[in-house]
Amino acid sequence: MRAMVLEKPAPIESAPLAARDLPEPQPGPGDVLVAVRACGVCHTDLHVVEGDLRLPRLPVVPGHQIVGVVERLGAGVERFRVGDRVGLPWLRRTCGSCEHCRNGRENLCEHAEFNGFHADGGFAAKTLAPAEFAFRVPDAYPDVQAAPLLCAGVIGYRALRLSEVRPGWRLGMWGFGASAHVTIQVAVHRGCEVHVLTRSEAHRRHALELGAAWAGGPSDPPPRPLDAAVIFSPAGGQVHDALRALRPGGTLALAGITMSPIPELEYPLLYGERTVRSVANSTRRDVEELLDLAPRIPIRAEVEEYRLEEANEVLRRLKESRIRGAAVLVP
Repeated sequence: MRAMVLEKPAPIESAPLAARDLPEPQPGPGDVLVAVRACGVCHTDLHVVEGDLRLPRLPVVPGHQIVGVVERLGAGVERFRVGDRVGLPWLRRTCGSCEHCRNGRENLCEHAEFNGFHADGGFAAKTLAPAEFAFRVPDAYPDVQAAPLLCAGVIGYRALRLSEVRPGWRLGMWGFGASAHVTIQVAVHRGCEVHVLTRSEAHRRHALELGAAWAGGPSDPPPRPLDAAVIFSPAGGQVHDALRALRPGGTLALAGITMSPIPELEYPLLYGERTVRSVANSTRRDVEELLDLAPRIPIRAEVEEYRLEEANEVLRRLKESRIRGAAVLVP
């Protein structure tokens, strides 16, 4: 089968992903073999390819916003049948027995594994996954429209919840890529007044088209103090910008899996019972809730489609903020 393989991390400008023919994976007990129809491209994939994250294995096939069709079942799988359409998100499996897993916080499991990181992901014609961590995709969504919901959408949905924003509140969003362009639709649906801060003029226009009340540059002060905020970009310096805009008692959620160093904070920026919290992965419940909510809003992901072999170019465009909405690879 054809796959884009990372053998050694390197800057995306050097095109480190190589097209390879790999043996078809064989499902073990509890697994499903999925024929990939679409795989969303995520900033986490860029961090994997460029070595911003310590990789547990090499070589590896990235990709974790996967939509496909079940082609084979491993022993004991009853959750799906051959021919079912499924989605595979970032979270691949957890231990199921630690304190975090028992308390409904499996996203914090110290033994968690992730698709396209601990195991080969969706930048390929086929991939394996545990059936218990696969999800039925709403019929209303074509493959390429569904793919961005599985990480960009889910992480944004979780970040929105952790920001503690309420209907009618002013929400600030720093960065406006794949995740933010889905999250704004959830926020507007809930009656939030959304303010978007991003360096790209094209992304500011896109935010206004999707219902933002105001859009400006990352360091521009919003017209009025914010009740809650989410930073989607990996720029640690924006924590200062967000805290300056946040009213006392507000919460700032950091949605990225990695971030550049946060400069030293002067205490008055944080004072007033402001909260800063990170968003770590997601749970199966997050995925199920978003996939149930999406067709009722309805969320519409704006998608740019690319061939599998264009993965290096797509990641370079992502790094340069030249993707409108979400990018999806189609094998």
